This record gives sequence, structure tokens and C-alpha cells, in this order.
Amino acid sequence: MENFEKEKVNRPKKGLWQRLAALTAAAALALGLAACDASAITPGGSADVVPNPSSAASTADTVDAPFEMHFIDVGQALSVLVECDGQYMLYDGGNVDDGSLVVSYLQSQGVEQLEYVFCSHAHEDHVGGLAAALAYFPAYHVYSPVTEASTKCFKDFVKYTQQQGLQVEVPAVGTTWPLGGATVTMVGPVAQYSDTNDTSIVLRIEYGSTSFLLTGDMEKTAETDLVNSGVNLRADVLQVGHHGSSTSTGYLFLNSVLPEMAVISCGVNNKYGHPHEETLSILRDAGVDVYRTDLQGTITIGSDGQNYTVGTEHFAEDAQLNPTDPAASSTAQQAYIGNVNSKKFHLPSCSNLPAEKNQILFSSYDEAVEAGYTPCSSCIK
Repeated sequence: MENFEKEKVNRPKKGLWQRLAALTAAAALALGLAACDASAITPGGSADVVPNPSSAASTADTVDAPFEMHFIDVGQALSVLVECDGQYMLYDGGNVDDGSLVVSYLQSQGVEQLEYVFCSHAHEDHVGGLAAALAYFPAYHVYSPVTEASTKCFKDFVKYTQQQGLQVEVPAVGTTWPLGGATVTMVGPVAQYSDTNDTSIVLRIEYGSTSFLLTGDMEKTAETDLVNSGVNLRADVLQVGHHGSSTSTGYLFLNSVLPEMAVISCGVNNKYGHPHEETLSILRDAGVDVYRTDLQGTITIGSDGQNYTVGTEHFAEDAQLNPTDPAASSTAQQAYIGNVNSKKFHLPSCSNLPAEKNQILFSSYDEAVEAGYTPCSSCIK
């Protein structure tokens, strides 16, 4: 099948203060302006000149860098292969039925052994394919938040771990592992949870000045505890929790991560409706670029320690990847409020709206311009 590329070339990294401002404004809007039309909110801040990392697209099979992170397309599941300087780790393996696909993909990438295998948590769509991977590839360490569970898929995961003469280990928060020149740190979970999703092992990976955060299916309760722990969650690339469900990726958490890019692993037309509109809207508000395996197939990110490149198996329009983003759709569907005195027009969410008696409503950007109004520099970028 022919590969296509998403056309995002050498976009400079936004400054942290700009991403923080965007998130803060978005959170305030969510809390204080609930009655406003959500389509009126646009990402705040513009790109500044900080050079790393930039995001340049290429096809998935042409990304070639010392550090690579592969979000394998395993449908409504998760499997992430991380490579650095010829060493490999696997974070989740998709469903049981994905096992052969995961093994084949790892073979295609030249994997012969795995330094570390992580089961983020004991649900089949994360642990299921790991038994196949462990049956084929020798591993040095195997980690999970628990050592036993009642499901056959988890028992098979333990079985094939033990067949290698290994035991499933429960790592402690703060543990670090080297992976070539990269450093992998376990940052969560920071508490005990009855909800299996919240027990997800959360890993922050640093390579040079680029950073990545893997969250499994962690939901908002564990996210909040993680933020309150004070651990460094900053990451350029975020694996969005729970396949883009609205149960994950809260404002508080996203405000601590401040990612440039978010990857959502989910299945085509899945029965859960993932990713949910609420999650996509939060990512939109924060100005985060969204990548999705249901639309783009396997997604590969390469880093040289300063900049990263993003490769996708299939092409998808921005309007498909995040249909809540006004920038990805026609401005003709956006309402604007003009100030009859200043002749400027604003988004309905702008803090500088004129008094009601001085307002005039425009149904589109073009209509406002044609009427002789100019856009407000604060709310319309």
C-alpha cells in the first residue's frame, strides 16, 4: 500500500509560556463560560523561535533517527515500541489477537531482544499481545503494576515471562532505566487504586531535550494525584490516556504536560466512540497537534535529541484528526461579535467584548471584514 505523509514541515516548537497561557485560558473558559459555544474557542498563542523540537512529517517507513517511538496500529488497543541506539523496549502489546501483528512488526524493525517489557495494566487490550512477544523475543526485565490477575491473557503473560526464567516485577515510582542514550523514568501511579485503568504504569522518556509520556489508560483521578505529587510531567509528545476517552486527559493534567503533539491509539469506528469530542476539544484548546492510529495507521516518531520527525502510514486531513478544531474547518461556521465603536470583531469567548448596546453580530469572518471590521488581536490569531 502506498504511504502518504501529513504535511507539517519544520514547525517551530511553541514556547512553554504560550502553551501554558493557552491551557489556562481554555480551563477558565471551560469553568466560567460554560454557556458559550464551544466552537468559539480557538487555540491561544503563536509559535515562537525556540528551535527544538520541530515537527516534520515523513512516511512511517522513512523515519530514521537514533531514537524512535512506534505507536503500532493495533486497533482499539495500545502497543508502543521504543528504540534507542539499537536497544528496544515494548510498552503494551494490544489484544491477544494482535500478538502475531506485534511480533511481525518488531521483526520488521530488526528487534532481536527486548531490554524491558512493560504491561501498563491488566486489561486485555494492553497485556493481550505481550505473551506472543515474550514467546518470540528474549527479554531482560518484565514489569507490570500487578503480578497476578484472573484473566487467561494475563496468566499467559506471566507464563511466558516465567518460561524465560524471569518474574514479573512491580516497579517503584522514581525507578529509572537506561535505554541506549535515553532515560526511562516511572512517574506513576503514585497511589493505590481499585480502578484497573488508574493502576497504569506511567513512563516519562527523555532523549536529549526531547521528551515523551506514556500513560496507558490512566484516568482523571490518577492524573490529578500525579500532578499533585509534583513530579516532572513535561513532555513534547503525549500518549493520550484510555484511547482518547473523556475519562482521561483533564485540563489540570494537560496543563502539567504541555505537549506539542498527542497520539491517540484507537480503532476505526470503535463501539466506544473514541476519541471523545470532549478530549479532542481539550487538546484543541491547548493547541496540541493530534495524531490517530484509526486514521493514520502506525505512527512513528524519530528524535535526534533536539528535533523530532513524525511519520504516518496513511494520510489524514487535519479536519479529520480533530474535527473540533475551528482552524481545520471553514470560518464561515463561526460567529463573531463586532464593536460598533472600535470597528473590531471578537470571538464570543473574548474577554474584551464591548457592552451589549455596542455589539453587532457577524455570522462569519468574511462578513465582518467586508463590513469594515478588523479582527481583535487578542482572541483571533
